Amino acid sequence: MIETKRLILRHFEANETEIQALFSIFSDETVNNYLPWYPLETKDQAIEFYHKHILPKYEEEKGYYFAICLKENNTPIGYVAVSGEDSHDFGYGLMQAFWGQGIVTEASEAVLDFLKSTDMNFITATHDIHNIGSGKVMEKIGLKYQYSYQELWQPKNIVVTFRMYQLNFDNKQDSIYMEYWNKYSEHFIETSLD
Repeated sequence: MIETKRLILRHFEANETEIQALFSIFSDETVNNYLPWYPLETKDQAIEFYHKHILPKYEEEKGYYFAICLKENNTPIGYVAVSGEDSHDFGYGLMQAFWGQGIVTEASEAVLDFLKSTDMNFITATHDIHNIGSGKVMEKIGLKYQYSYQELWQPKNIVVTFRMYQLNFDNKQDSIYMEYWNKYSEHFIETSLD
């Protein structure tokens, strides 16, 4: 568990309240517009999502999946996740009602402080070029833009241009994760991110 001034960051639990919170986060079409899956339609899908995407991270200790909770009620309103894959992909999401309050930034900074104490040397994060807010959070928490690439995004089957950011925790500041660059033939470095 991690605490900040306003937040508690902890594991999601498999109870009715937490599943309802997951459903609220992942059923919102606006919140899920830039996420790699379709909005959830039922609570059963929220249970399935928990067992497929969240619980394995806890059981295998491969990556992290933090529920973002307000201290006042300790109920999840969002998440910060870190992949256990080679990319160490860093991602986050938040219920719309809490946008614009600096909550994701506060939660992300706390998770980054935690990650610095692990054996993870770096993280990457990507965002759709149209998701400007997510890019601003990445810059605010210290990630640096490295390159952009186009991907036929599944399961939505749409072409998306992603910007790839990276933050190194070691002294190898010139080390760049090139997997996306090498995997996708449409890749480039943007000179302006506006």
